[in-house]
Amino acid sequence: MRVDFYQLSRDPAELVVPLIARASKGAGEKLLVVAADAAQLAAIDRSLWETLPEAFLAHGYADAPHAERQPLLLSHDCEAANGAKFIALADGQWREEAQNFERVFLIFGDDRLADARQCWVMLGKLDGVERRFWKQDGGKWREGP
Repeated sequence: MRVDFYQLSRDPAELVVPLIARASKGAGEKLLVVAADAAQLAAIDRSLWETLPEAFLAHGYADAPHAERQPLLLSHDCEAANGAKFIALADGQWREEAQNFERVFLIFGDDRLADARQCWVMLGKLDGVERRFWKQDGGKWREGP
């Protein structure tokens, strides 16, 4: 399992998720996007329509009909009705169920920094977990220590 930690400094998760979704699609993978807050999921839904209009990303909600057909699924929990192997935890909250995915994107802001650090340490104690840390530097992402 690979876990990518994305520390937000400039853009909110709503603008980062479409980039991760596009990269996942480019890798031929389905993605599950998880957030506990319905308003955040709605903002991500809107952003998927508006952020990259030239590269529309088909998506839907986990509780909607035909969820299993969606390449990108928005949900409140870690159940991948679409068979996704990649998961984006858009609200910065680690969920143990994420360990069932091949790749995890933990997207967090300053308000979740302490939680992300604890998660980094916890995952470092597990066998077979590759961790990477990314931070926004202006308009670009750079890999950190």
